[in-house]
Amino acid sequence: MRTIVTGGAGFIGSFVVEHLLSRGHTVVVIDNYSTGRLENIRHLDSGVAIVEADIARPGEWTGAFDGVDWVIHLAALADIVPSIQNPEGYFRANVDGTFNVLQAAQAARVARLVYAASSSCYGTPTSYPTRESADMRPQYPYALTKLLGEQLVMHWSQVYRIPAVSLRFFNVYGPRSRTSGTYGAMFGVFLAQKRAKKPFTIVGDGNQTRDFTYVSDVADAVYAAVSSDISGEIMNVGSGKTVSVNYIAELLEGERVYIPKRPGEPAQTFADISKIKRLLNWSPKVAIEDGVAQLLKNINYWREAPVWEPESIAEATRDWFRFLGT
Repeated sequence: MRTIVTGGAGFIGSFVVEHLLSRGHTVVVIDNYSTGRLENIRHLDSGVAIVEADIARPGEWTGAFDGVDWVIHLAALADIVPSIQNPEGYFRANVDGTFNVLQAAQAARVARLVYAASSSCYGTPTSYPTRESADMRPQYPYALTKLLGEQLVMHWSQVYRIPAVSLRFFNVYGPRSRTSGTYGAMFGVFLAQKRAKKPFTIVGDGNQTRDFTYVSDVADAVYAAVSSDISGEIMNVGSGKTVSVNYIAELLEGERVYIPKRPGEPAQTFADISKIKRLLNWSPKVAIEDGVAQLLKNINYWREAPVWEPESIAEATRDWFRFLGT
């Protein structure tokens, strides 16, 4: 099989590429390295072709779709604060980019397409664990653009008969998670702080809980979806459990400092994964304790990550409070 992975040099994308190669696939990675890193896939010596391109702009990269069987669309801009500051850039990358990928996939008559959606589309849910049928309440441009991308995929699947599935990822963590840019991903922040012997900056009282999903489990879910005959479905991908941020700090073993709670953040994320279990026979395998242990073994990956402190976080998240505060 020949598979395109957009965003294949990114955190999740690099694990998906490894998974495909282990199954004997030939993989074409399309990435502009805005958030991905060549280092993430440099160790993959054969079976991978790399196309450096920006999917937000139609171009010669669409020719890579010729003769492709599957498309896994992971490329996107992430993080809350930059999306508030640069909504146009996020719309171009996450909405226009998805449209361009769909057009290329349709022209190439690909057999399968999987879209990486986000649990952030639920906003602050009214019930837990949260089902796919829950109301959509995106709180910031990143969440909105990922939801619009998902709607495009489902519409193209319906109208143009592209066999497609959308997977809503919950709080993915693991080695190679993002290490730079505007203050964002919790594990990257904590691990850089641990290397620098700085306290973990915990938002609020730390009792908020998250459905932390290990990246290899996510890669397994992506493969289960793309290799199935299911189409036109939206499914949550989560761990099936929820743990507190304070518990994560205990596992990482470090001092803590508490910073103000941020508006628009839910007290809990918790995926109902009964649908993906039923339709794809997929279940998560990695317990949070084992996943954190793997992070600690690979802690040197975060050697170049910014070390955030309360003052720098306050400055970086100023627009978060300005636009999302009540």
